Amino acid sequence: MTPILRLSARLATCLAALTAPMGAGAMTLDLPSTAARSASSAEPFGSQRLPITGYQSGDMETIWAEGAIRTDAFRLAHGGMTSLQLLAPLRAQLTDAGYDILFECADSDCGGFDFRYALEVLPAPDMHVDLGDFRYVTAQRGTGDSPDYVTLLVSRSAEHGFVQITAIGSDAVQPEKIVAATKSPDPQVALPAPVMETPVGLPEALKATGRAVLADLEFPTGSSKLAEDGPVQSLTELAAFLQMRPDRSVVLVGHTDAEGALESNIDLSRQRADAVRQHLVQSLGIAPDRVQAEGVGYLAPLTTNDTPEGRSANRRVEVILK
Repeated sequence: MTPILRLSARLATCLAALTAPMGAGAMTLDLPSTAARSASSAEPFGSQRLPITGYQSGDMETIWAEGAIRTDAFRLAHGGMTSLQLLAPLRAQLTDAGYDILFECADSDCGGFDFRYALEVLPAPDMHVDLGDFRYVTAQRGTGDSPDYVTLLVSRSAEHGFVQITAIGSDAVQPEKIVAATKSPDPQVALPAPVMETPVGLPEALKATGRAVLADLEFPTGSSKLAEDGPVQSLTELAAFLQMRPDRSVVLVGHTDAEGALESNIDLSRQRADAVRQHLVQSLGIAPDRVQAEGVGYLAPLTTNDTPEGRSANRRVEVILK
């Protein structure tokens, strides 16, 4: 058995079956010993809109879910497993427990940036979502006036897998109904910060993962003006890639470090992404409707913001292939 298959089998075993030892309909989810709960939230009665389609043409279809809501995020060492391999055992347990999968999608098929930021997600770094590598599931059990819902959001960094589980309805009443395994490390213990690794060469990265960091861009501190001392290799490569693939488009996503207010950082990150877009359109001849610019501020860091090196790495523009 290959290492990936062994890890997959171990995860499927360790992610203990959804059972009902605490009363009818109650869920228990045991995560592997490498997992730690990184964040959680709960409210006795609330509501959320849950996606049942991807984000297309500026909108997506949703259903209205009401009841007790509990959301938990976990981080675990993925050992090279893909986001689908992390998701599959959880999805199988849901169906075994009587849930119907209403909707499932993966990153760009979901709608990429627009879909992810339409979701209610626990804040980074507790729940990291790679816009080019995530999977989502909406599941329902029961019908009538009070069905139960569970949503799964799974993503990865270079070293860690991230899982967010939201339960709405009777399954969410008791906080302990979604628990980490007893051998899990203390969730208060800091885990190593994720570091993103991108394949060499922008075209190779886009083909392999659907995303890449434009690592050679430079912006003066606090400025959205793109510093240009000549051709920027990453943008030249991106323009060439788009010219060879006229059927594809991209989203440029700006990021900042964690210094300053969130609103101003989101504005700055969007302005930086737009500066890159303007360069592609005005200087490199890419059609405007093929390049979208967005900004998320400091909500999706690559690594810690506690060091100058980490803050520098977090100030970036990424390209997401649509």
